[in-house]
Amino acid sequence: MIVVVSSCLLGLPRDVSHWPVIECKMAGVNANAMVEKQLVAATQIIEQQLDAEIERLDNLDSDDLDAIRRERLEAMKKRQQKKQEWISNGHGDYSELYDEKEFFETTKKSENVVCHFYRDQFVRCKIVDKHLNILARKHIETKFCKINAEKAPFLTERLHIRVLPTLCLVKDGKTKDYIIGFTDLGNTDDFSTEMMEWRIGRADVIEYSGDLLCPPTNGLRGGQRMDVHRKKTIRGGNKGDSDDSDSDY
Repeated sequence: MIVVVSSCLLGLPRDVSHWPVIECKMAGVNANAMVEKQLVAATQIIEQQLDAEIERLDNLDSDDLDAIRRERLEAMKKRQQKKQEWISNGHGDYSELYDEKEFFETTKKSENVVCHFYRDQFVRCKIVDKHLNILARKHIETKFCKINAEKAPFLTERLHIRVLPTLCLVKDGKTKDYIIGFTDLGNTDDFSTEMMEWRIGRADVIEYSGDLLCPPTNGLRGGQRMDVHRKKTIRGGNKGDSDDSDSDY
């Protein structure tokens, strides 16, 4: 059966040319209603999932709890074994690498490496030493080290290191990022250890527990620019950026 409804009964104008406008408005109302309906449905699903998880935890028997304890103990055991491996590879100390061969050996043994390219005469390199010495003890999962750029000419050339201090952040044998000078640390010599920790954490070479999107407020000293430099492999790559406020090598 086909029902014909008059436009007057629907409250529509007799002039059909005005109908599309009304249809668009009605479509907008329907779209908003649909979005609200979807949000309500999503909220209900989340609540149901939470209720199901709470019920599951409430219904755990002794066997289930024992299984959870065994899993946690196994995870703790593996973590402890990993710590022993890190310590045997020199993690926990901020150490000196004396030649390029030692650098390559270090990046092979350790998954995460922070290497400071420095020069004895540069005051800013000594500032970096102070912060890395603290972070090395805190982040045992990462190898913190330094190498004299003058004693590693091949390496500095291949990595296109032109400014000191430069931190080379290495993961799985490949450079993830560079911290060149102090530009990324607040453009000041008086940055905090937390600021350097945050900047290193952005390269995912330490286990950082803070907010990677926002730098620590106690590390800010005025204007700041955050740069992520192009990736390179250890044995070659693209030309890096420089920072005129630091010392050219």
